[in-house]
Amino acid sequence: MPVAPVERFVSRHIGPSEGEVADMLGVVGEKSLDALIDATVPEHLRYRGAFPEIPPALTEREALAALAERAAENEVWRSYLGYGFHDTITPPVILRNVLENPGWYTAYTPYQAEISQGRLEALLVYQTLIEELCGLEIANASLLDEATAAAEAMAMAHRLHAGGADRFLVSDGVHPHTLAVVRTRAAWLGIEVVVADAAAFEPDGSVFGALVQYPATDGTITDWAALAQRVHGVGGLVIAATDLLALVALQPPGSWGADIAVGNSQRFGVPLGYGGPHAAFMATSASYQRQMPGRIIGISKDAAGNPALRMALQTREQHIRREKATSNICTAQALLANMAAMYA
Repeated sequence: MPVAPVERFVSRHIGPSEGEVADMLGVVGEKSLDALIDATVPEHLRYRGAFPEIPPALTEREALAALAERAAENEVWRSYLGYGFHDTITPPVILRNVLENPGWYTAYTPYQAEISQGRLEALLVYQTLIEELCGLEIANASLLDEATAAAEAMAMAHRLHAGGADRFLVSDGVHPHTLAVVRTRAAWLGIEVVVADAAAFEPDGSVFGALVQYPATDGTITDWAALAQRVHGVGGLVIAATDLLALVALQPPGSWGADIAVGNSQRFGVPLGYGGPHAAFMATSASYQRQMPGRIIGISKDAAGNPALRMALQTREQHIRREKATSNICTAQALLANMAAMYA
């Protein structure tokens, strides 16, 4: 007996049954889905005109040819965007075996450490890379992006400050998109963001921290040691938003007094991707590890006493009470962090 055709694709594959639809409509007092939409969507948001004709479907070969023809119209120029984003070469071995490999790009958070030792080892290499270049003791296994990492670092410094200070200094050389996210987070934490020439800034007891860009957005490289001393003198913490590739040649932030370093690892073999995604990083002193957002890959031992890796210090709202979490933004960029680790 042939199966009766179903009118709509959604109903056939993912939609509720007719009985379930009727039950839900009965609860809200409507007779049909169309009537429900008419009752809930304002008229000025509705489009009642005729839809344009959709061309006939193409075969896969025809679709690829059409896309190739359209792509050929592009002119490939050099990227001068800056703001922490720079073109890079993705080595073919990383492109083929990591970025385009389903074993890497479909994998979820390695909650089952027993079957994820390879990925955990790659993330441990990433953490080690960040620690060495930043000159700090501990790093996490990536964050969402540089702007978010800077906002997380500000919140972390605020939690660590013993006094009631609520002012946060931001250098006028910080990337504009980073400043925008910092301001958004600060507004809901009751923090006043002060944008100024940080080199000349004289902090007082109302300041709990400072954020500087190293190098700055315009490429300026500043020795922030004197500022770090002044901020530390009032009990505050210094955050350096930095460039990993520049740190190959520059002094590590930890050497001149930065307490927290954040940034973007895109330059380590990760394509620009029209602005993302890219793996951010955070490094700090081991004494602050309990307040660090995200997760850390730690070295442990298995039941047989062999070295084994696992995720540690996951003080996120997925695992503990939301009000006790160090971060409510859980997103890491493990795939792209692994690419950066392989590149290094």
